[in-house]
This record gives sequence, structure tokens and C-alpha cells, in this order.
Amino acid sequence: MTGQGSLNAVRELLLVTAVAVVGVLLALIVVFSPWHPGPDKAAPAAPVELRSPEPTATEG
Repeated sequence: MTGQGSLNAVRELLLVTAVAVVGVLLALIVVFSPWHPGPDKAAPAAPVELRSPEPTATEG
């Protein structure tokens, strides 16, 4: 009986480890994939539009 239980435990640990490795690989792909435009490609849509503050007139 204990042999079957330990086999199930090893199988479950291997499954958890495999899922963790796949998750880390997906995270690395997302982090290191190029998001900036290449030399011949159009720029992707920007999630944020950056604007400089407009100068205000001050009385002095």
C-alpha cells in the first residue's frame, strides 16, 4: 500500500514542478520579448500617451 502512495506523491510533485517550470518560461518570454518597433515595422499602440506639462504664464 505504501508503494502506491509514494508513487502518487512523486507523480504529483513532478506535475507541480512541470507546471512551475512552464509558468517561469512563459514569464520569461513575456519579459524578454521585444515590445519596441523594429526598423521596418510600425510602432505598436502605446498603452500610455506621454505629454510634457504646458508652461503656464506667471506674473512677476
